[in-house]
Amino acid sequence: MALQSRRDVFQAIADPTRREIINLIAFNPLNLNAIAENFDVSRPAISQHIKILTECGLIVIKKQGRERYCEASLQQLGEVSNWIEQYRKLWQKQFNALDDLLEEYKTKNKKS
Repeated sequence: MALQSRRDVFQAIADPTRREIINLIAFNPLNLNAIAENFDVSRPAISQHIKILTECGLIVIKKQGRERYCEASLQQLGEVSNWIEQYRKLWQKQFNALDDLLEEYKTKNKKS
């Protein structure tokens, strides 16, 4: 399991194909063939993306008979959300300061 410790959710969502796979199965589990049909890349390439998403904990593969279904497990995205939130707060402060400055500027120009 050495590979699993080297992968994280940020690596998983860095690739647009993996993000699209997550979008495909977010609300409806699909089997591997159904996922692969949505892409113009080889089935082994899609399997590799699925493997990475599984290692990062964003997909759980469940067997139903002979089929393997990929189901989204999006709790790990909370880590991304938390990381982004700190920057959203920073930018919100900057925009609020800019709003205050613009309001001050408009007030001064009305007096002139």
